[in-house]
Amino acid sequence: MEAFSFGSYYPGEGPLYRLDPRTKLLGGIAFLIIALMARSAIALVPLGLFVAVLYLLAGVPAGRAVRSLVPLLGIIVVVGVLNLFTDHSGPVLVNWGILQISEGSLGSFVFISARMLAMMCAMSIVTMTTQTLDLTHAVERLLAPLSRFGVPAHEIGMMLGIALRFMPQFATEFRDTYRAQVSRGARVSRGPVASVRMLSSVSIPLFASIFRHAETLAAAMDARCYHGEQGRTRLRELRFRSLDGAAVAALALLAASVIAVNLIVG
Repeated sequence: MEAFSFGSYYPGEGPLYRLDPRTKLLGGIAFLIIALMARSAIALVPLGLFVAVLYLLAGVPAGRAVRSLVPLLGIIVVVGVLNLFTDHSGPVLVNWGILQISEGSLGSFVFISARMLAMMCAMSIVTMTTQTLDLTHAVERLLAPLSRFGVPAHEIGMMLGIALRFMPQFATEFRDTYRAQVSRGARVSRGPVASVRMLSSVSIPLFASIFRHAETLAAAMDARCYHGEQGRTRLRELRFRSLDGAAVAALALLAASVIAVNLIVG
Protein backbone atom coordinates (compact mmCIF):
# COMPACT_ATOMS: atom_id res chain seq x y z
CA MET A 1 0.00 0.00 0.00
CA GLU A 2 2.89 2.36 0.71
CA ALA A 3 4.11 1.89 -2.87
CA PHE A 4 0.93 3.57 -4.13
CA SER A 5 0.90 6.38 -1.56
CA PHE A 6 3.33 8.44 -3.65
CA GLY A 7 1.64 11.70 -4.46
CA SER A 8 -1.79 10.65 -3.19
CA TYR A 9 -4.11 13.57 -2.49
CA TYR A 10 -3.73 15.14 0.95
CA PRO A 11 -6.72 17.30 2.00
CA GLY A 12 -5.74 20.74 3.13
CA GLU A 13 -5.93 24.47 2.55
CA GLY A 14 -3.42 26.94 1.26
CA PRO A 15 -2.31 28.82 -1.83
CA LEU A 16 -1.23 25.64 -3.64
CA TYR A 17 -4.72 24.18 -3.28
CA ARG A 18 -6.23 27.30 -4.84
CA LEU A 19 -4.03 27.20 -7.91
CA ASP A 20 -5.53 26.18 -11.21
CA PRO A 21 -4.68 22.50 -11.85
CA ARG A 22 -3.36 23.43 -15.29
CA THR A 23 -0.88 25.77 -13.62
CA LYS A 24 0.27 23.05 -11.25
CA LEU A 25 0.58 20.45 -14.01
CA LEU A 26 2.53 22.72 -16.36
CA GLY A 27 4.51 24.07 -13.41
CA GLY A 28 5.56 20.54 -12.47
CA ILE A 29 6.75 19.89 -16.03
CA ALA A 30 8.59 23.23 -16.02
CA PHE A 31 10.28 22.28 -12.73
CA LEU A 32 11.52 19.04 -14.28
CA ILE A 33 13.03 20.98 -17.18
CA ILE A 34 14.64 23.50 -14.83
CA ALA A 35 16.07 20.66 -12.73
CA LEU A 36 17.60 19.11 -15.84
CA MET A 37 19.22 22.47 -16.60
CA ALA A 38 21.23 22.35 -13.36
CA ARG A 39 24.87 21.54 -14.08
CA SER A 40 26.36 21.49 -10.59
CA ALA A 41 25.47 20.65 -7.03
CA ILE A 42 25.32 24.36 -6.16
CA ALA A 43 22.60 24.82 -8.79
CA LEU A 44 20.48 22.31 -6.89
CA VAL A 45 20.36 24.59 -3.83
CA PRO A 46 17.64 26.92 -5.20
CA LEU A 47 15.71 23.84 -6.38
CA GLY A 48 15.79 22.36 -2.88
CA LEU A 49 14.74 25.63 -1.28
CA PHE A 50 11.90 25.98 -3.78
CA VAL A 51 10.61 22.46 -2.99
CA ALA A 52 10.86 23.13 0.76
CA VAL A 53 8.78 26.30 0.40
CA LEU A 54 6.17 24.38 -1.59
CA TYR A 55 5.75 21.80 1.16
CA LEU A 56 5.50 24.55 3.77
CA LEU A 57 2.80 26.32 1.76
CA ALA A 58 0.90 23.07 1.27
CA GLY A 59 1.07 22.20 4.96
CA VAL A 60 1.89 18.54 4.25
CA PRO A 61 3.41 16.87 7.34
CA ALA A 62 7.04 15.86 6.97
CA GLY A 63 6.26 12.28 7.97
CA ARG A 64 3.61 11.96 5.26
CA ALA A 65 5.96 13.38 2.63
CA VAL A 66 8.79 11.03 3.61
CA ARG A 67 6.54 7.95 3.67
CA SER A 68 5.27 8.70 0.19
CA LEU A 69 8.82 8.93 -1.18
CA VAL A 70 10.32 5.88 0.57
CA PRO A 71 9.04 3.31 -1.97
CA LEU A 72 10.71 5.25 -4.81
CA LEU A 73 14.10 5.63 -3.15
CA GLY A 74 15.15 2.36 -4.78
CA ILE A 75 14.92 4.01 -8.21
CA ILE A 76 17.13 6.86 -7.04
CA VAL A 77 19.68 4.44 -5.60
CA VAL A 78 19.81 2.33 -8.79
CA VAL A 79 20.26 5.35 -11.07
CA GLY A 80 22.85 6.83 -8.72
CA VAL A 81 24.84 3.58 -8.56
CA LEU A 82 24.88 3.37 -12.36
CA ASN A 83 26.44 6.83 -12.45
CA LEU A 84 29.24 5.64 -10.18
CA PHE A 85 30.88 4.01 -13.19
CA THR A 86 30.30 6.71 -15.84
CA ASP A 87 32.65 9.46 -14.65
CA HIS A 88 36.33 8.58 -14.19
CA SER A 89 37.68 12.04 -13.45
CA GLY A 90 39.77 12.70 -10.35
CA PRO A 91 41.79 10.27 -8.24
CA VAL A 92 40.57 6.69 -7.99
CA LEU A 93 39.06 5.85 -4.59
CA VAL A 94 38.08 2.20 -5.14
CA ASN A 95 39.57 -0.17 -7.70
CA TRP A 96 37.85 -3.51 -8.36
CA GLY A 97 39.49 -4.60 -11.56
CA ILE A 98 37.46 -3.14 -14.43
CA LEU A 99 35.20 -1.31 -11.93
CA GLN A 100 36.66 1.91 -10.61
CA ILE A 101 35.10 4.58 -8.41
CA SER A 102 36.74 7.98 -8.52
CA GLU A 103 35.99 11.36 -6.95
CA GLY A 104 34.22 12.41 -10.14
CA SER A 105 31.95 9.35 -10.16
CA LEU A 106 31.16 9.84 -6.47
CA GLY A 107 30.21 13.46 -7.13
CA SER A 108 28.07 12.33 -10.07
CA PHE A 109 26.31 9.83 -7.79
CA VAL A 110 25.44 12.53 -5.24
CA PHE A 111 24.42 15.07 -7.90
CA ILE A 112 22.14 12.73 -9.88
CA SER A 113 20.53 11.32 -6.73
CA ALA A 114 19.83 14.79 -5.30
CA ARG A 115 18.38 16.02 -8.59
CA MET A 116 16.08 13.01 -8.95
CA LEU A 117 14.92 13.42 -5.35
CA ALA A 118 14.05 17.07 -5.98
CA MET A 119 12.15 16.14 -9.16
CA MET A 120 10.14 13.44 -7.39
CA CYS A 121 9.32 15.76 -4.49
CA ALA A 122 8.07 18.43 -6.89
CA MET A 123 5.80 16.07 -8.82
CA SER A 124 4.57 14.55 -5.57
CA ILE A 125 3.42 17.93 -4.25
CA VAL A 126 1.49 18.51 -7.50
CA THR A 127 -0.66 15.41 -7.00
CA MET A 128 -0.82 15.83 -3.22
CA THR A 129 -2.56 19.18 -3.62
CA THR A 130 -4.74 18.33 -6.63
CA GLN A 131 -7.68 15.94 -6.78
CA THR A 132 -7.77 13.30 -9.50
CA LEU A 133 -10.80 14.81 -11.24
CA ASP A 134 -9.10 18.20 -11.39
CA LEU A 135 -5.97 16.64 -12.91
CA THR A 136 -7.98 14.87 -15.60
CA HIS A 137 -9.90 18.08 -16.31
CA ALA A 138 -6.61 19.96 -16.62
CA VAL A 139 -5.21 17.40 -19.08
CA GLU A 140 -8.40 17.57 -21.10
CA ARG A 141 -8.33 21.37 -21.28
CA LEU A 142 -4.64 21.45 -22.20
CA LEU A 143 -5.18 18.96 -25.02
CA ALA A 144 -8.40 20.62 -26.22
CA PRO A 145 -6.68 22.64 -28.99
CA LEU A 146 -5.34 19.39 -30.45
CA SER A 147 -8.86 17.98 -30.79
CA ARG A 148 -9.15 19.91 -34.06
CA PHE A 149 -6.52 17.54 -35.45
CA GLY A 150 -8.31 14.41 -34.25
CA VAL A 151 -6.64 14.04 -30.84
CA PRO A 152 -9.24 12.61 -28.39
CA ALA A 153 -8.55 15.05 -25.55
CA HIS A 154 -11.50 14.03 -23.41
CA GLU A 155 -10.81 10.32 -23.79
CA ILE A 156 -7.14 10.77 -22.85
CA GLY A 157 -8.12 12.71 -19.74
CA MET A 158 -10.67 10.06 -18.82
CA MET A 159 -8.12 7.26 -19.22
CA LEU A 160 -5.68 9.17 -17.03
CA GLY A 161 -8.28 9.55 -14.29
CA ILE A 162 -9.24 5.87 -14.44
CA ALA A 163 -5.56 4.83 -14.34
CA LEU A 164 -4.87 7.01 -11.31
CA ARG A 165 -7.92 5.60 -9.55
CA PHE A 166 -7.00 2.01 -10.34
CA MET A 167 -3.52 2.29 -8.80
CA PRO A 168 -4.71 2.20 -5.15
CA GLN A 169 -7.40 -0.28 -6.20
CA PHE A 170 -4.67 -2.53 -7.59
CA ALA A 171 -2.75 -2.30 -4.31
CA THR A 172 -5.88 -3.16 -2.32
CA GLU A 173 -6.64 -6.17 -4.50
CA PHE A 174 -3.03 -7.34 -4.23
CA ARG A 175 -3.19 -7.17 -0.43
CA ASP A 176 -6.52 -9.01 -0.26
CA THR A 177 -5.40 -11.70 -2.71
CA TYR A 178 -2.15 -12.19 -0.83
CA ARG A 179 -3.98 -12.62 2.48
CA ALA A 180 -6.47 -15.01 0.89
CA GLN A 181 -3.65 -17.16 -0.49
CA VAL A 182 -1.93 -17.24 2.90
CA SER A 183 -5.18 -18.18 4.66
CA ARG A 184 -5.52 -21.14 2.27
CA GLY A 185 -2.11 -22.48 3.27
CA ALA A 186 0.21 -20.86 0.73
CA ARG A 187 3.81 -21.00 1.89
CA VAL A 188 5.39 -17.62 2.60
CA SER A 189 9.16 -17.48 2.96
CA ARG A 190 11.78 -14.82 2.45
CA GLY A 191 14.23 -14.66 -0.42
CA PRO A 192 14.09 -13.62 -4.09
CA VAL A 193 13.19 -17.09 -5.43
CA ALA A 194 10.40 -17.60 -2.91
CA SER A 195 9.06 -14.12 -3.62
CA VAL A 196 8.85 -14.86 -7.36
CA ARG A 197 7.01 -18.11 -6.68
CA MET A 198 4.59 -16.36 -4.35
CA LEU A 199 4.02 -13.62 -6.92
CA SER A 200 3.15 -16.18 -9.58
CA SER A 201 0.50 -17.75 -7.33
CA VAL A 202 -1.02 -14.33 -6.61
CA SER A 203 -0.90 -12.80 -10.11
CA ILE A 204 -3.64 -14.93 -11.75
CA PRO A 205 -6.42 -14.26 -9.19
CA LEU A 206 -5.19 -10.67 -8.88
CA PHE A 207 -5.60 -9.86 -12.58
CA ALA A 208 -8.89 -11.78 -12.72
CA SER A 209 -10.21 -9.49 -9.98
CA ILE A 210 -8.85 -6.36 -11.70
CA PHE A 211 -10.50 -7.31 -15.00
CA ARG A 212 -13.77 -7.91 -13.16
CA HIS A 213 -13.61 -4.40 -11.68
CA ALA A 214 -12.84 -2.95 -15.12
CA GLU A 215 -15.83 -4.75 -16.60
CA THR A 216 -18.04 -3.46 -13.78
CA LEU A 217 -16.84 0.09 -14.43
CA ALA A 218 -17.57 -0.23 -18.15
CA ALA A 219 -21.06 -1.55 -17.43
CA ALA A 220 -21.70 1.32 -14.99
CA MET A 221 -20.61 3.93 -17.55
CA ASP A 222 -22.81 2.30 -20.20
CA ALA A 223 -25.80 2.19 -17.82
CA ARG A 224 -25.41 5.94 -17.21
CA CYS A 225 -25.48 6.59 -20.97
CA TYR A 226 -21.91 7.85 -21.07
CA HIS A 227 -21.10 9.08 -24.57
CA GLY A 228 -17.83 10.88 -24.04
CA GLU A 229 -17.66 14.65 -24.09
CA GLN A 230 -20.96 15.16 -25.90
CA GLY A 231 -23.42 17.06 -23.71
CA ARG A 232 -21.14 16.94 -20.68
CA THR A 233 -21.19 19.88 -18.25
CA ARG A 234 -19.07 20.71 -15.22
CA LEU A 235 -19.94 22.22 -11.88
CA ARG A 236 -16.74 24.30 -11.73
CA GLU A 237 -14.92 25.62 -14.77
CA LEU A 238 -11.18 26.17 -14.67
CA ARG A 239 -10.04 29.80 -14.63
CA PHE A 240 -6.64 31.41 -14.28
CA ARG A 241 -6.31 33.93 -11.45
CA SER A 242 -3.69 36.32 -10.14
CA LEU A 243 -2.34 33.55 -7.91
CA ASP A 244 -1.47 31.55 -11.03
CA GLY A 245 0.48 34.53 -12.34
CA ALA A 246 2.45 34.62 -9.08
CA ALA A 247 3.26 30.92 -9.51
CA VAL A 248 4.55 31.54 -13.03
CA ALA A 249 6.70 34.42 -11.74
CA ALA A 250 8.13 32.15 -9.01
CA LEU A 251 9.07 29.52 -11.59
CA ALA A 252 10.66 32.17 -13.80
CA LEU A 253 12.70 33.38 -10.82
CA LEU A 254 13.77 29.80 -10.10
CA ALA A 255 14.86 29.29 -13.70
CA ALA A 256 16.82 32.54 -13.63
CA SER A 257 18.52 31.48 -10.38
CA VAL A 258 19.59 28.12 -11.81
CA ILE A 259 20.89 29.74 -15.03
CA ALA A 260 22.77 32.36 -13.02
CA VAL A 261 24.44 29.69 -10.88
CA ASN A 262 25.39 27.74 -14.01
CA LEU A 263 27.02 30.84 -15.52
CA ILE A 264 28.86 31.73 -12.30
CA VAL A 265 30.14 28.24 -11.59
CA GLY A 266 30.87 27.75 -15.27
